[in-house]
Amino acid sequence: MRIRAAAAGDAPVIAGIWNAMIRDTLFTFTTDEKTVAGIEAMIAQRPGACWVAEADGVLGFVTYAQFRTGPGYATSVEHSIVLTEAARGQGAGRALMQRALQTAADQGLHVMVAGISAANPGGVAFHSALGFEHVGRMPQIARKQGQWLDLILMQKLLSAP
Repeated sequence: MRIRAAAAGDAPVIAGIWNAMIRDTLFTFTTDEKTVAGIEAMIAQRPGACWVAEADGVLGFVTYAQFRTGPGYATSVEHSIVLTEAARGQGAGRALMQRALQTAADQGLHVMVAGISAANPGGVAFHSALGFEHVGRMPQIARKQGQWLDLILMQKLLSAP
């Protein structure tokens, strides 16, 4: 398996992986599917912050961007990680996150945030194993597929205070 910078040519595959998660799971609260053009634009707007894992094709994708707007949040980022169903539990997610965490730290960023659906306990366990700490839970913050969903917030400090 290889981790490399995402390129515009990866956008159709990334859209397919991401849209399957949007359609078929409660792991994300959105119902708006990603477009190839939107993903191409995201990759272009986030140089050094978008990667893919590949081995006989793209297995998954990670990216991060500022957690919230405003200068006070300039060193805090939130990430998105999306894997094919077949890639889950095979090490691609860990490899992608290690690249994202190390690069963010190298860029002088201080905190990486994970917003995880409570309907995704595997995602919570995954982030815990990477050293993310549970910092909050927002009950019934979203509704999808006729269900109220909780948001679990986790974070990892990337540098000393």
